[in-house]
Amino acid sequence: MRHGQSEANVAGIIVSDPNIGCSQYGLTEHGQQQVIESASNTKELKQDTLIISSDFLRAQNTAEITQKILKTTHPIQYSTALRERFFGELNAQNDTQYQMVWDIDQQNPDHQEFGVESANQVVSRVSALILQLEQQPFDEKKNVRLKILLVAHGDVLQLLQTWFQDVPASQHRSLPHLETAEIRCLNPF
Repeated sequence: MRHGQSEANVAGIIVSDPNIGCSQYGLTEHGQQQVIESASNTKELKQDTLIISSDFLRAQNTAEITQKILKTTHPIQYSTALRERFFGELNAQNDTQYQMVWDIDQQNPDHQEFGVESANQVVSRVSALILQLEQQPFDEKKNVRLKILLVAHGDVLQLLQTWFQDVPASQHRSLPHLETAEIRCLNPF
């Protein structure tokens, strides 16, 4: 699930520094409503869903609202592996700068121009979390694997999607974009 509309989205700025993003730029009222609608309309997720979220405020807000709507029995877990992609020198600049990074990603998914975290680095950290989770969550009472809802950010989830679909990270912008508060099912192999 991508977080709902955030104050940073409305301001049109890049907020990728955890020193700022973990405590500022939460959801707007519209973003809160998006999350309520999305969580209320999902049929795949139930009370026994395990929510794992980025620790950025906009994702925290999204996870908390979703937990209330679903009435999940598990506490929310926060993971730095789900943090926003770090955009280095472009942090706090206009979000039109994303396109410049994405254009370079297409040529070189290992690039770190402007001090950004490379596309492949993001895939590596998030896929490591998925592989770790594949070893764990199991509802012993029901003898089934738990459904997991990851709450994160557009770039992170789009890059994770490349891993699930076995597409090179350089092509992440060619995959369907996740809208704010969108829940998308990604099934492990």
